[in-house]
Amino acid sequence: MSMPRHFRIGQIVPSSNVTMEAEVPAMMLRARVPAGVSFSFHSSRAPMKTVSQDELTAMNGHMARCTAELLDARMDVIASACLVAIMAQGRGYHRETETSLKGVCSKADSDIPIVTSAGALINGLNVIGARRIALIAPYMQALTDKVIDYIESEGIEVVDHRSLQIPDNLDVAAHDPMNLVDIADDLDTREVDAVVLSACVQMPSLPALDAAQQRFDIPVLSTAAATVFTLLRALDLPAEVPQAGKLLSGRYS
Repeated sequence: MSMPRHFRIGQIVPSSNVTMEAEVPAMMLRARVPAGVSFSFHSSRAPMKTVSQDELTAMNGHMARCTAELLDARMDVIASACLVAIMAQGRGYHRETETSLKGVCSKADSDIPIVTSAGALINGLNVIGARRIALIAPYMQALTDKVIDYIESEGIEVVDHRSLQIPDNLDVAAHDPMNLVDIADDLDTREVDAVVLSACVQMPSLPALDAAQQRFDIPVLSTAAATVFTLLRALDLPAEVPQAGKLLSGRYS
């Protein structure tokens, strides 16, 4: 008989993000985990309204404070939930962020796992063996270019992409996720290994993941799905969530 185990999931989210606190719990609460496992979700917010280089850089300056606040409530894992805030700072920055936040944990005598959504996407693509991808991002083109450069610096070629040119973060959250299915159909996927349906944790994608996956033989994933995959593995739990794309199909658990 499985022993009950409750996990507290901490998220550092931009102040205007309204998606991660919906999509991450929705996936984790339907994950196929052992009987007796339960989750609760807790957030600390960092100021950011407009998805611009200046605001993203300023938001990163709040990460240590947010981590310390979540540690007060004894999290079991903490995820920094803004992909572009990390990738806009330059190649490999998710590693610097994770190291820095682990330092905050060490000062509080905690050794809990630290996850970044940027690192989670790279990790997820590596897990499925993707070396050529197509992606959809909501950002203005200059920021999308930084995201592409970041991903390609990790050895993953972005063959095709769509940049939706949405500067306001609440407008990003208001984008109809089912539109992503048709946008994905328009991508050149003839020689790619995966489709990233949303290279952004604020742009909703969960309702569209299964529909998009059914149209493609190759894996379809989102940054939110990759974050959930990494969170579950960090907690040593099976990374299997029905109808959330191939990364969470259980094949890679």
